[in-house]
Amino acid sequence: MSDYDYDLFVIGAGSGGTRASRVAAAHGAKVAVAEEYRVGGTCVIRGCVPKKLLVYGAHFAEDLKDARRFGWDVPEQLNFDWKRLRDNVMEEVDRINGAYTATLNNNGVEIILDRATITGPHSLTLGDGREVTAKYILIATGATPVVPECPGHELGITSNEVFQLDAVPKRILIAGAGYIANEFAGIFNEFGAKVTLINRSDVILRGYDESIRDRLLQISMMKGLDFRFNAKFQGIEQQPDGCLRVSMTNHEPIDVDCVLFATGRAPNTAGLGLESAGVELSDGAVVVDADNKSTCDSIYAVGDVTNRVQLTPVAIREGQAFADTIFGGKPTQVDYENIPSAVFSHPPMAGVGLTEAQAKNKFGSVKVYTSDFRPMKNVLANRNERALYKMVCHAESGVVLGLHMIGPDAPEILQAAAVAVKAGLTKDAFDQTVALHPSMAEELVLLR
Repeated sequence: MSDYDYDLFVIGAGSGGTRASRVAAAHGAKVAVAEEYRVGGTCVIRGCVPKKLLVYGAHFAEDLKDARRFGWDVPEQLNFDWKRLRDNVMEEVDRINGAYTATLNNNGVEIILDRATITGPHSLTLGDGREVTAKYILIATGATPVVPECPGHELGITSNEVFQLDAVPKRILIAGAGYIANEFAGIFNEFGAKVTLINRSDVILRGYDESIRDRLLQISMMKGLDFRFNAKFQGIEQQPDGCLRVSMTNHEPIDVDCVLFATGRAPNTAGLGLESAGVELSDGAVVVDADNKSTCDSIYAVGDVTNRVQLTPVAIREGQAFADTIFGGKPTQVDYENIPSAVFSHPPMAGVGLTEAQAKNKFGSVKVYTSDFRPMKNVLANRNERALYKMVCHAESGVVLGLHMIGPDAPEILQAAAVAVKAGLTKDAFDQTVALHPSMAEELVLLR
């Protein structure tokens, strides 16, 4: 008999916690997972999944206009029903929530729909007052949106609440310039809102290749999005007519119907009781080693709650590695080199490996190959929107150090190309591959 109630107790049933729970249970561990909201976590419930469905819905705005050039009789007056899309998206979220729950149940994981706080290296207290013990504790509580401290900030919403809006705002101000801000800017612009983005600096999508993010900025402005740079919040005031007046530095105030904060996400560690077990934090994130272990030998952490990469697939990899290492007898560590990422903007962008600037800083000189072209569909649709593909290579060996793209289906194309970058292939290997014509992806083997 074990000295503990559970072999593993997981706090948080998001992507990382669910994977760790399922795999650990499959290895024979007695596992419980506590989730105070809904099984599935940020990505499934209020993040990348419902947001991607909104992206699909938004694309129809342009596709229906383009369809006329392809011979389809599309009425000039098109009606969009936000509530229908919203409710259908939430219905799909419910379905996935049920699938995640069934997966845990089928693997014998006990689901506790309650809050859990740590009271020691092996002990926890549940929201109903029950105390439990576990040989290992895994923190997988993810991250939460950051809201700027300014007068009236409570009048704004975050990406958590945006899926519950009753209507598309006629005028929306989005604070931030990261992937969440740019994705929702594209979505609401296509749905007919007047979109204004404000950012504290003059750079969007910091960390992405400069050429690619500059192209997105150019296209976004052509689509009518308004950018206000070097703008810090001073306050939000509700006006007599119900609109919100936003004051900011270096710019005139603006009246909008909705303020959406997309100013980053902070690790969800507040109130977890981590100090009672000696778990070290850095800027609110759990500090872990290469095996996901915290400064307490019995407590581990995976996903956005740590001080590493905040991406759903990374959290899943970390959850798998933790369970295989601790309960499967298969020591595994996650490789964080060449992780592909995407921004589902309009158009989408994607990248893997080093940007041109990063490669130059690391290797001195590099060779850069590009293809700047107008996709066939855009040509016939009379849409003046160009795609840009960029390959960054080691100057001497020709090894591909980074690959960056913006254009239709860029994330779908990059996923396969990321395998080549991960494998350390050279520009010559791309050149020797016969092009698949006519396709946008063929540009990858025709770069000059």
